[in-house]
Amino acid sequence: MTEILNQVFAIIEDRKANPKQGSYTNRLFDEGEDEIVKKIGEEAIEVILAAKSQGDTRVISELADLVYHCLVLLSYRGLSPDDIYQELDRRHRP
Repeated sequence: MTEILNQVFAIIEDRKANPKQGSYTNRLFDEGEDEIVKKIGEEAIEVILAAKSQGDTRVISELADLVYHCLVLLSYRGLSPDDIYQELDRRHRP
């Protein structure tokens, strides 16, 4: 599971370092943190709506969108999925 998240994050980091014309990721970076956070909020609402009435396929699709936008936020702030893994590990230590 973490492998694909790391692969997607690596692509996001590459877009950050090497902007690509027409890239949605680069558009988010260019628009800044407020736009990224706005998209996270929109996707979170879409996850809720999907969970309540649109079926599992839609839930998965919306969750994937939410995770992607969260990864963009991590990159924008100079963080990484490893920071989340470390926090989860810290929380679940005996």
